[in-house]
Amino acid sequence: MPISFAKYEGAGNDFVLIDNRTGSFEPTPQAVARLCDRHFGIGADGLMTLTCNEAGTCIMHYYNADGSAGEMCGNGARCFALFVRHLGLCEETCRFEATDGPHEAQLRNVKGPTGEIEVEMIPVSEIRQIGEGWYLNTGVPHYVEFVEYVNAVDVCGRGRKIRYDAEHFPQGTNVDFVEIRGDGKLKIRTYERGVENETLACGTGATAAALIANFARQQDIHKFDIDVHGGRLNVRFHRDGAQQYNGIYLTGPSRRIFSGTIE
Repeated sequence: MPISFAKYEGAGNDFVLIDNRTGSFEPTPQAVARLCDRHFGIGADGLMTLTCNEAGTCIMHYYNADGSAGEMCGNGARCFALFVRHLGLCEETCRFEATDGPHEAQLRNVKGPTGEIEVEMIPVSEIRQIGEGWYLNTGVPHYVEFVEYVNAVDVCGRGRKIRYDAEHFPQGTNVDFVEIRGDGKLKIRTYERGVENETLACGTGATAAALIANFARQQDIHKFDIDVHGGRLNVRFHRDGAQQYNGIYLTGPSRRIFSGTIE
C-alpha cells in the first residue's frame, strides 16, 4: 500500500516523517531501513512517526537509519516540530513527547517550508572523563574529544572504533570530534550510532560539545555557535553546580524538502 511521507532536513541532518495517527504504517526495522536507504528508498539519516495520545499530545517516535529504535534526536526534534506545524497541529509553540521525556519547541520565522526552530533538551547531570575524552547523555550517549583540526580527523575510522568499544561503551555511543575556534565558537564532526557513518549535523552531538566545552575549557561561556558540515547550530544553557546543566536549548534551521508517496 502507498505510504505518504515528507522529507525534512535540519542543518543537513535529513529525516523521513510519517503522520501515523491512523496507525496505518508499521515501522518494522526492515521497513524503516528500506525507506532510509539512499539507493533503493527515500534516503535519510533517520525516520520519525507522529502519533497522539488520548490527551491529544503529539508523540515523536524516532528510528535510526539502520532500522533500530532510536532514543532522542535533536535535529530530528526540530524537524518534527516543523512537521507538526505544517500539519496544523500547533502554532508558535509545539509540545511533544519523545523517548527521553517531554519537550517544547519554539517555531520562529516560519515561512512556507522553512523555519528557525528552538527545542528544549533534557537536563544533564553526569559527565565522566574516559581516556582523552568525555562521556555524557544528552538524550542519547555521546563521547566528546577535543582535536586541534577537526577536518584532519578520520571521523569514520576513529569514530567507528570508539563507537564499538564494548569495554567503555557496552551499548555503543555517538562520537564527536570538537575543534575550539574561539570563545563560544566550535566546529564539530560526528559519527552517529545507528547511521554508522558521519552525518552532516547532529543536534544531540552539538549539545554535548557545547556542554563539554563549558565544563572543561570555557567555564564562563554559556552560549555556543557550532559549525557543522550542514550549517550552524546554536546551544545555550544554564549551569548549576559542578555537573548540573539545565535550561538547555538547541536552535537552528529546519526545512521541508519534499513530500510524496511510496509503496
